[in-house]
Parts: sequence; structure tokens; C-alpha cells
Amino acid sequence: MIAKLTGRLDSSGAGHAVIDVGGVGYLVEASARTLDALGPVGGDVTIHTEMLVGEDFLRLLGFAKAEERDWFRLLTSVQGVGAKVALAILSALEIGELQRALASGDSAMIARANGVGPKLAQRIAHELKDKAGALGGIAGSGPALSATSGSLGDAVAALTGLGFKPGEASAAVAAASEELGAGSNLDALVRLALKKAAK
Repeated sequence: MIAKLTGRLDSSGAGHAVIDVGGVGYLVEASARTLDALGPVGGDVTIHTEMLVGEDFLRLLGFAKAEERDWFRLLTSVQGVGAKVALAILSALEIGELQRALASGDSAMIARANGVGPKLAQRIAHELKDKAGALGGIAGSGPALSATSGSLGDAVAALTGLGFKPGEASAAVAAASEELGAGSNLDALVRLALKKAAK
């Protein structure tokens, strides 16, 4: 499982980039927002990744932030939402906009993404309304979270790696972060989140 790549941006095109890591070029599919965040070709980049494995394919998806990857996982948990649709939603909406759309049940805003019809947008809004609040605390753009959002995202990734659903992991990490306060280290965060998730 490849979770993160750090290297040089070799090239980028519509919906993808090639990251050169020690002479090996990794083709990474990404949202338009992530591709914009990577900067110019030839520059050093770090990208969080999600690997999709099927019978006849192996795909690597890239995200500028761990939080964007968490939202991708949450979106693809909805029936009918594949990688392409999830990336389209993350291209069309900033994480804060997506969080607000889900919290208010605004399916029209979600339907702005390419390939998302009204029925699918309603399903996404309905299924993720409750889960988005927990993840929103991690992915939100509030100033209090900006310094620690990386470790929060890593803690969620650690819990999902242990088999917890993204919504459960996000809620547990948000609760643990609230209890520990700002500046808590990743190890303490994961330990407390595990206790909360196991209850």
C-alpha cells in the first residue's frame, strides 16, 4: 500500500500527474484542485495517495492533503460513487463547501460536479449528512485546526487502516483531539481515538 509520495513533479496533464521518486515515475490521478496545488513541473512535491486494486487494474490516486483523501474515502463509501465521481466532486467543491453542502442537505451544490446527477447528489447528501460532521471537524478550515490538521488526518488514516469505517475513525479522532487539545502528538491522538472508537 502506497500512502504518500515525495519526489519531483515530472509532468502533469488533465486529471493526472507523474511524480518522479528516485528515478521511478508514478502516474497519479488527481482532482483539479490537487493538480493546481502541486505547483510547477520540476518542483519538489509531496502527495498523499490512495491505491485502488481491481482484477485488471492498479490505480494510484493523489491528494494535496490527507484531509482530501479522507473525504475521497467517505464519498466512495456511497453506492454509485466511484473514484471518477469522487474526484469530480473534490474538483468542483472545496472541502469547506462540501461540508456545508452536506450539513445543509444542499444536493444542488453537489450536483455542480461533472457526472453527478440530481438523484446521485441527493443520495450523497442523505447518506453523508451525519458522517460529514465528524470528518468536517478534521477537514474544516478553521484557524484552530490548521496547525494540527496533518496529524488529525494521519490519525484518521491510522484508524481506517486498522479496519474502522472512515466515519467512525473521524468521529473518534475528532473527540480525542477535543479532549487532548491543540498540539497533541500523533501517538497520543491515535491511542485515545482507538479507545473511543472501541467503545
